Amino acid sequence: MKHLIVYAHPNTESLNRAILDTTAAALKKQGHEVIVRDLYELDFQPVLKPQDTAAMRVGDTPQDIKTEQELITQADAVTFIYPIWWTGLPAILKGYIDRVFAYNFAYRSGDNGIVKMLSGKKGLIINTHGTPAAIYDRIGMSDALRATATVGILDFVGIESVGHLLFGSIGYLDEAGYADILRQVDETVTSVF
Repeated sequence: MKHLIVYAHPNTESLNRAILDTTAAALKKQGHEVIVRDLYELDFQPVLKPQDTAAMRVGDTPQDIKTEQELITQADAVTFIYPIWWTGLPAILKGYIDRVFAYNFAYRSGDNGIVKMLSGKKGLIINTHGTPAAIYDRIGMSDALRATATVGILDFVGIESVGHLLFGSIGYLDEAGYADILRQVDETVTSVF
C-alpha cells in the first residue's frame, strides 16, 4: 500500500514528531511504501492566491500544488498528523487543504450535488492538544474537531476515515503518559492499515 503522511509541526523535537516517526515505522514494518510531506520542512506556501485559482481554471496548476496532488493521487492512504491550535488546523495545513484539495481535483459539482473525487482512499487523522481530553469531551470540542476534519475534509472529498485520534494534556503528562500515546498510535496504525 502506498501511504502519504502530511505532517505539520514546526518543532523537530515535538511529540508530534515522535508520532510521525512511530506512524512511519509501523507502516514500514507492515511493508507499506511511505512518503512524508513535512510542510514546515518544505516551507509550503499556504496562501491561496488569485493567480493560483486563475491558473487552475485553465488547467495550468502551479507546480507546488501539482506535486502534492500527484502524491495524493498515487496514495492508497493519507494520514494527517498535526497539533490543534486555537481549536483548528495550523495555518500551514489549512493552506495546504485550501490549495491542494482544489475544485476539479478533490471534488466538483455534479447533477446530484458534490462529486467526491478522492474516493477509494483511506484516511487517518492524529491530533494533539494541550487541553485535557475530558474537558474537550465535556464541552463537545472533541466531537466538533472530528466533524470538521473527518467529515468536513476527508468525507467531503471521498476519503474513507479509518480513525481520528485526539490526544490531550500535551505538555502536562509524565513520561509514561507520552509512551502510552505512542503505543496507541502504533497499535492503531497497525490495526487499520
